[in-house]
Amino acid sequence: MAGRTKLARSKSDFMRTILISVSSTAIAKTIPAGALSALLVVFFGFASRAADTPSVLVYTHNGLALDGKKGYVHDNIADSVKAIEKIGAENKFRVVHSDDPGAFTNTGLKNYRAIIFANSNNKAFDNEQERKAFQDYIHHGGGFVGIHSATGSERDWPWFWKLIGGSFAWHPPIQKFTIQIKDKNHPATSFFKQDTWPWEDEFYVMKEQPSDLHVLLAGNIKPLKGVGEKADNLPDTIPLAWYHEFEGARSFYTALGHKKEYYSDPNFVKHLTGGILWAMRIEQPAQTTP
Repeated sequence: MAGRTKLARSKSDFMRTILISVSSTAIAKTIPAGALSALLVVFFGFASRAADTPSVLVYTHNGLALDGKKGYVHDNIADSVKAIEKIGAENKFRVVHSDDPGAFTNTGLKNYRAIIFANSNNKAFDNEQERKAFQDYIHHGGGFVGIHSATGSERDWPWFWKLIGGSFAWHPPIQKFTIQIKDKNHPATSFFKQDTWPWEDEFYVMKEQPSDLHVLLAGNIKPLKGVGEKADNLPDTIPLAWYHEFEGARSFYTALGHKKEYYSDPNFVKHLTGGILWAMRIEQPAQTTP
C-alpha cells in the first residue's frame, strides 16, 4: 500500500508540475482557463490508461549454437509477432517486440505481465546478468510463454528446460498428423468441441522434460514418415502443448507453429490467445471453434 501511495503521489506531483509548466506558456495564455483544464484532463486520462495497460515482451532472439556457429532461424518470426500484436489489440494489452538480450534487466522487465519467446532459438542471453534478470522476473511471478522453437533456446541451461518444459531433441519432416486434445479445461484448448485436431507441422520430440507438466495437446509420432527406429523407445503419446506453475510463475508452451501461415489460422490463434492470457493471469471470454 505504501508503494502505491508513493506512486500516486509521484503521479500527482508530476501532473501538477506539467499543469504549472503548460499554464505558463505563451500558447496557454491564449486558451481560456476552463478549456485548458479540460484538455489537460483528457491528456492525463489517456496517459493514465496507457500506463495501466498490461504489456508483454515478445522476444525473438536467435543466437549462436553451442558450437559457436549460426543456427537455424525460422522465417515465421515476423508473422508470429504480427499475430501476437493482433491478439494484444483484441485483448487490450500492449506488445513490445525485441531480439536484443540487453532488454533483460530488472528495470526493463518489471512492467511486463509476460515474456513470450516466439520462435527464439539457441543462445538467448549474452551473459549471466541477463539470465539472472530473467530468473528474478520469473521468481516475482511474471508469466512465460514459449512458441515452437523456443525449446531450442538455452540448450545448456537446465533451469530454462524446467521453466519451458523440456529441451528440443529432434523432429521428423513436416507432415500431417492428428493432434489429441487431452484437456479442454484450459483457455488454450477450451474452444475445441472435438477430441482431435487434424494438423500439419513439425512434430517436436523433447528431452529433459519435468514431471509436473499439465499436457493439453499430444500426438503419436510412430506412424509418421521419417521416424523409424528413432521412436522405438518413445511412448505412444507425446506431449505437444502444456502448462505448469514454476517457481512462482505461470509457464505455457506449444510446440506448434512452424509455418508462417499458421499464425493466421483461427484455431492456432485461439490456442495462442488462451495460453498468453493465462500466463498473463487475465481472464478471457469463452472461445468457440468456427
